[in-house]
Amino acid sequence: MRKTLRIILVWTLISLLLQLGAYSLLDKQVAKVLGPVTESKRPITEELEATIPGSNLENIQISYAKDYLAYSENGTLKVFNLKKEKIVFVKNPPGNDQSKGVISYQWLPDRDTLVYFYAKKNPNPVTYITVPVESSQSQSISSTDPETEDPNQKPDNQDQKVEQKAVPKTKTVARYGNPQITELYTLELPNSDENIPPDDRFNQTIHEFPADSQVKSLVVSTTTNLIYLAIKNGSTDVLMEIDVMKNVRTLNRTGETINGMAASDRYGTLFINSKLNGNKQVISLGVGNRQVISKNTNDKVLGVRDGKVYIGEVKNNQLIKIKTTQDHSEMKNNPSLQTEWEGSIPFEDVRTLIGFNGQVVIYSQTTAYLITNGQLEELELLGDENYISDDGSELIRLNRSGTSTHVELLPLQAKGN
Repeated sequence: MRKTLRIILVWTLISLLLQLGAYSLLDKQVAKVLGPVTESKRPITEELEATIPGSNLENIQISYAKDYLAYSENGTLKVFNLKKEKIVFVKNPPGNDQSKGVISYQWLPDRDTLVYFYAKKNPNPVTYITVPVESSQSQSISSTDPETEDPNQKPDNQDQKVEQKAVPKTKTVARYGNPQITELYTLELPNSDENIPPDDRFNQTIHEFPADSQVKSLVVSTTTNLIYLAIKNGSTDVLMEIDVMKNVRTLNRTGETINGMAASDRYGTLFINSKLNGNKQVISLGVGNRQVISKNTNDKVLGVRDGKVYIGEVKNNQLIKIKTTQDHSEMKNNPSLQTEWEGSIPFEDVRTLIGFNGQVVIYSQTTAYLITNGQLEELELLGDENYISDDGSELIRLNRSGTSTHVELLPLQAKGN
């Protein structure tokens, strides 16, 4: 009996150990999917050259895998396969209306997918519908016997009262809609070595998008599937949020202008450079809360990456200080800011991004400034035009030659760049 119990106990322990091992392995696999360790994942870099037909390229953006280049040429969106050296996608303006077409686009930071907004004229901005109007109540009228010749002679029977209902009345009313139709698309690109056409998918119509407006900034949070748009509508700014359920919200307050923004790569929280009633502040918008991150009128949000929010202090068009605060799922008012770097960098007509390992990259068409762990490195940029990928790893150098453009890709730290 004791021997039997001992055998049962041993096998029970073995079963429990096997289950614990299996659960542990499953937990690790789930963690890899739901919460990948981004710090250890280095970005993709390439060294290659290609020639693009055309010399009037604008808004150059490189894809996540560094194998596709999106650009605008004379109002047309084009996507170029850098490895096969051919144009694989073209989106023209509607008809001959050069004021419409693709008005903004952005690569997703973790895959070769391009998000873009397409505007076209609404063929039916005014519609007419028929609506009922309030009708009079039923009324009774007298009718005489049609066989009675003398109208003054009463018929044998008493007056016959015939109930007649009033005919319902209607009127035509004009309904004025948005004169512009604005649509959201996602363009999914295959592996650049494959001969598969891109998948151009229509997502939704943004009815709330003001006609003839300009997109000042577009940021995408892939962790929360949120898209943020800062739109200039005449003298008014509109800050718009679009979620995965196709809901559209306006986030800014009346009279508030937006001069730059960045989204958290962990929580989707939006950080904006706000100006309201003359007050300049850095504001966070997340989980329904609006918090003040910095009241310093010289502070601007530079970007967010790997749990840090980067704030730059700018005076007289010079970046003089970089500060950081922790990126939390729920931000608090006036968090503590830690100084990461102090110095002086020209901050006019420049682009700013936060690289994969936390380096702050500020660059113009001639010079790139890299600040890593408080150390500043200055690089000369040699192309006719120069761009740096959003992850801070790749330099895109453009040189025009006649009716074509020569493109060279180099890792940003490569010698001679």
